[in-house]
Amino acid sequence: MKSKYRVSNTVGIAALLSVAGVLLLSSCSVFKPVKTENPNTYAIEAEFPPVVAGKGELNLLVSMPVARAGFESARMIYLKKAHEIEHFSQNQWVDSPARMLAPLLVQALENTATYHAVIPARSVASADLRLDTEIVRLQHEFLAKPSRVHITMRAQLVDLREKSVLVTREFDVTEASASEDPYGGVLATNRAVKVLLQQVADFCVQGSSLAK
Repeated sequence: MKSKYRVSNTVGIAALLSVAGVLLLSSCSVFKPVKTENPNTYAIEAEFPPVVAGKGELNLLVSMPVARAGFESARMIYLKKAHEIEHFSQNQWVDSPARMLAPLLVQALENTATYHAVIPARSVASADLRLDTEIVRLQHEFLAKPSRVHITMRAQLVDLREKSVLVTREFDVTEASASEDPYGGVLATNRAVKVLLQQVADFCVQGSSLAK
């Protein structure tokens, strides 16, 4: 009887250990982190000549650009059908386009040499004029070949002293992509952005002449 008890007891312990092992393995699989691929991240960039000293008397405040719904995040937008917005799953901007465009706007305006100072949004310095901008769209369109990047921005120049709007305009720029992939779109975006910012800077120079 004692030997049978020892045998059954040994079998029972082995069964318990087997169940425990299964539970341990299953718990490990549950809590083990799922491997995910890091997305490719890209910056919006534009090069301008070295900053020159401003010759004007007015100070221009450049507000932080805003973006319309759907374009405010770092997700890269593309279209295969008109009006149907999609996002690249493994490619994104390093920051929101609005935040990346802010310092580039300042650089473009500084290089006009029109203002005594061009003031970034976070500065506490006083200003005479203010530039407000809104990103209406920034998307890679695969509606035809070659695909193209389409960027639209609305700009408004405000006279802070008179509390009045001087001028408002919408800018629309497209640039063909050299390749049918996200990286081709990034390169096209940077080319389009430089053209856009130069147009906005010229718009501000012309609008500033209306200030009293």
